[in-house]
Amino acid sequence: MYQISNFTNNDDVKTLSELGAFQVIEYQRDLSVMPSNAATAYFCNVMNVRKRQLVCDLSKAHVTIQAGAMQWMLGNVSATTGIKGVGDLLGKAVRGKVTGESAIKPEYTGDGLLVLEPTYKHLILMDAADWGGSIVLDDGLFLACDSNLKHKAVMRSNLSSAVAGGEGLFNLSLNGNGIFCIESDCPKEELIEITLQNDVLKVDGNMAIAWSGSLDFTVERSGKSLIGSAASGEGLVNVYRGTGKVLMAPVTKGIA
Repeated sequence: MYQISNFTNNDDVKTLSELGAFQVIEYQRDLSVMPSNAATAYFCNVMNVRKRQLVCDLSKAHVTIQAGAMQWMLGNVSATTGIKGVGDLLGKAVRGKVTGESAIKPEYTGDGLLVLEPTYKHLILMDAADWGGSIVLDDGLFLACDSNLKHKAVMRSNLSSAVAGGEGLFNLSLNGNGIFCIESDCPKEELIEITLQNDVLKVDGNMAIAWSGSLDFTVERSGKSLIGSAASGEGLVNVYRGTGKVLMAPVTKGIA
């Protein structure tokens, strides 16, 4: 048995969201301040630049996290590589290489507590069921998920998207039922969610941070011809076509 004091019940710590096994906490003030960084700490507080952490209750679900993200764990907790054989290792190594994610994401099991490293990024909890059981993430967003969610590398519908669309050729896809957490430069309050029903979304730049696995992603000319695209000043755009959802961060993504 264990007991924790002065952590989530600290008056300087605020719970932002809870979903499944995950809890996002935020430190309201930076109390570890010296004269040399007092001004920086003051303006960080004014501009909502605060440290946040993800707390995982393993009694509710086993959790898979980004490699190196663990800060401390308490109680009955075991860490494994999640590798089920040589073939699985090779598959994960290839997927990690093409998506830019860590090849091996450790899995934590048991019924204790797992706390991840603090970050200034915004931690957003989402349910894969709200995305039809399949969601594709932009590079570097994945932080943690229920271990029953399957990871897969998804290739773009056309090769030009790797160069012209500001996106990689492959992205990480999460499939199944469960909760996951992403690290975003943009807070949830500023994210735009667009739902498509057999329709098309065209975006100038890589503002989309996540989209349904059911959507086709391509890079196309903004106009019907090269001359039309040049005249519009937009050139090539990212196109999401079909039925599903797209999550966009227009104030931080794709800005020069």
